[in-house]
Amino acid sequence: MTKIGVIGLGLIGGSIFKDLTRLNYNVIGVSKSQSGENIYKDYSVLKDCDIVFVCTAMNKTLEVLDELENILSPETVVTDVCSLKTFVCKKQRPYVFIPSHPMAGTEHKGFENSFEGLFKGATWVLTPFKNTPEEKIKKLVSIIENLGANPLFTTPSKHDEAAAMISHMPMLIAQALFHSASDNELALQMASSGFRDMTRLALSNEEMAADMISMNHENIQNAVLKLYKSVGELTSGDYEKLIKDIKVQRSKMFVK
Repeated sequence: MTKIGVIGLGLIGGSIFKDLTRLNYNVIGVSKSQSGENIYKDYSVLKDCDIVFVCTAMNKTLEVLDELENILSPETVVTDVCSLKTFVCKKQRPYVFIPSHPMAGTEHKGFENSFEGLFKGATWVLTPFKNTPEEKIKKLVSIIENLGANPLFTTPSKHDEAAAMISHMPMLIAQALFHSASDNELALQMASSGFRDMTRLALSNEEMAADMISMNHENIQNAVLKLYKSVGELTSGDYEKLIKDIKVQRSKMFVK
């Protein structure tokens, strides 16, 4: 039976751990803060794993990947779940490293907020190295599909540019929107579902948010410029027609 390790049991890692346990995989977790059945503190328990998911904060991921070099077999498949891919792809590893990013999550954090089914219907992006054996990619893809996610392949740089547009910039805009209204008492008293929904991402994990902003700032700045350009096009063009087109496109993307 495939043995799988999960390092870091926050929202993403905890959800992977719970889902794989439900699916009857031989799964073990490594966490500095969590304890329980099949959860350990030391990386050495991962030495005979077939697949390892590294689900730590982005600013700790490279350190973990380096430490695993002294523990894992060259045949072990390792993937991370960072929302940026270029920075983890700068070094070849002695194990089979396949960078990835599940496009799933909530505004909450921690193992207590993780749950089974988080990845059902979600896109899971992979950016494998060109020399990665096909059978290893298929092995990881099989696990991802069993978690209910849909694999999508691209390059690290294209991933980071797209992530800025649909994830990192929206988070920053949500934070800026709330910050800009925070000193207007009447506005906050009037605020309802629209403002609530628009600012949900302002509740994002602070450590994750800081990593996104500091590590992908150039792509985020470019995304903000494109947003500003779109605002100009909407306000100076045929607003009604443009809005209709946007509604059609969005409806096709997010089918209920």
